[in-house]
Amino acid sequence: MESNVSNFNNFIFNSHHGDGLEMGPIEIHKVSTPPHQSTLVKFKNRLKETFFPDDPLRQFKGQSLKQKWILGAQYFFPILQWGPNYSLNLLKSDIISGLTIASLAIPQGISYANLANLPPIIGLYSSFVPPLIYAALGSSRDLAVGPVSIASLVLGSMLRQEVSPTEDPILFLQLGLTTTFFAGVFQASLGFLRLGFIIDFMSRATLLGFMAGAAIIVSLQQLKGLLGITHFTNQMGIVAVLTSVFHTTNEWSWQTILMGVCFLVFLLATRHVSMKRPKLFWVSAGAPLFCVILATAFTFAFKAKNHGISVIGKLEKGLNPPSYNMLQFGSKYLGLTIKTGIITGVLSLTEGIAVGRTFAALKNYQVDGNKEMIAIGIMNAVGSTTSCYVTTGAFSRSAVNNQAGCKTAASNIIMAVTVMVTLLFLMPLFQYTPNVVLGAIIVTAVVGLIDIPSALQIWKVDKYDFLVMLCAFFGVLFISVQNGLAIAVGISILKILLQVTRPKTVILGKIPGTDIYRNLFQYKEAVSIPGFLIIGIEAPINFANTTYLKERITRWVEDFEMEEASKTESNLKFAVLDLSSVSAIDTNGISFFKDLRFLLEKKGLELILVNPIGEVMEKLQRAAETQTLLRPEGLFLTVGEAVAFLLSTIKNPVANNV
Repeated sequence: MESNVSNFNNFIFNSHHGDGLEMGPIEIHKVSTPPHQSTLVKFKNRLKETFFPDDPLRQFKGQSLKQKWILGAQYFFPILQWGPNYSLNLLKSDIISGLTIASLAIPQGISYANLANLPPIIGLYSSFVPPLIYAALGSSRDLAVGPVSIASLVLGSMLRQEVSPTEDPILFLQLGLTTTFFAGVFQASLGFLRLGFIIDFMSRATLLGFMAGAAIIVSLQQLKGLLGITHFTNQMGIVAVLTSVFHTTNEWSWQTILMGVCFLVFLLATRHVSMKRPKLFWVSAGAPLFCVILATAFTFAFKAKNHGISVIGKLEKGLNPPSYNMLQFGSKYLGLTIKTGIITGVLSLTEGIAVGRTFAALKNYQVDGNKEMIAIGIMNAVGSTTSCYVTTGAFSRSAVNNQAGCKTAASNIIMAVTVMVTLLFLMPLFQYTPNVVLGAIIVTAVVGLIDIPSALQIWKVDKYDFLVMLCAFFGVLFISVQNGLAIAVGISILKILLQVTRPKTVILGKIPGTDIYRNLFQYKEAVSIPGFLIIGIEAPINFANTTYLKERITRWVEDFEMEEASKTESNLKFAVLDLSSVSAIDTNGISFFKDLRFLLEKKGLELILVNPIGEVMEKLQRAAETQTLLRPEGLFLTVGEAVAFLLSTIKNPVANNV
């Protein structure tokens, strides 16, 4: 076959046509086949590009055995990279940022534990051990680790469907810790197996809708504390929550409402100040702890507990007790904890990696997604054995950490040490902290999850993505948090399937005065070539779309024939397929070309292939050993060369013998 191609690959001709298309000297180039590689080599290369696109082993090439051991240790423990060069100047910056995020982490930890229906002390435990583990294993300098609102909400709501946190708090805590263990194992497994692409199914539109809906649900859940309600619904839907609120108006406490409104306005005001003037980030960072201190002092001084203000109650002093004996692997709730662990694991991974990459881009350094999964997974798996629940890098704390000038992950260590001091010596002070101030802190934190400008931008750019976002938003509001997320992910996957099964095809025309062929619909100046139907396929060809492609190309041909129906004889001679954008093909694709050639020949048309690349050319050539798919006169490097050569054969049949 190659010798036949070479018979005309240097064919040069000049012709001038009455249709105004001028053909200068054209050299017909040969379509090359990729260099031969063994099946094993091809498999290894494909495996590497699929699971190791960052090629983590390239740093070991050419290194001595000792250096390889050092690089390997640094790869799995990034603290060994920056630790030996740590300086006093770096420590000063990290102390400031660590203390700043600790002032935010302590009240948020207690608040988010309440949101997850877990004892408040669990939130502080989760702000002590996990940051220490992440500081050793994590690759982000800016990520501030601890409990987060979305994962807390999902964990609490899913477990609460089968176990009551008030009637059986011990079992609920055991299930929460077991869920955390499975979340950690799942997260670490994704990292070790290089399967991080799974979380990419959480598109930006899906996350925006989900987080906005979850933020509203979280805020509505805080009405229990902000209004002083004692009997509140266990359901998460907006209808159920609002119904519960207005059916219990007799339980509303004006003292609680007044205190809640005052602190909520104050917190929102400090947030607004920090957003308008980023240099004043410390105002909103320190506001939650200030509110906790002020509210606790007020409640203690005026004995507000006796006037309907509910408080946290006594919290035990001391560091995290071991909890490996509380993990429930043999109970009837095993399926529930695994399912909840996977969902909360994906959510916390998505948030943590997205936040880490965002700040890494701002500071121009790299965050390894798979290493982050391993770090966060180990952090949660170990945390589950030390009385911690699901943690990750929170956007609010990480933003404060970044603005406070953190230099390394040591800021997490400073924060953990501060929490440790709090656990050892300051716990009795939280006994009189009112729950209403915790609700105000949560509402203020989740308000930032509602991103209206980004939603409007999605509407302008992609209406389908906007629909996905709305499905996630309303699914969370009116069904449940996890079902709303599942609906949005399902619609996102449906979009991908539609793109795969219904690939884009376009009709190409020539830009006058050039040898460039472009989409006739997009480029109004482009003109079609008489006798040619030139079609561009802009997707891989596989079993999922070959039927559609055959039907679509047949319809292009029939439409052309209908336009030519008024003529005594149609002048359509060639159907040209531009395969430049076809990156892959399977055996169904090979059969597609064979069937299409047969179908077109019945209509008196010749199938011409242009620029099949890489894998496509190789598979076509293999198939050509038993099938006549690659005739030399039907294969060209560019559309321009194909049109030029074929026009010359129409005008001068003798050229067929060249």
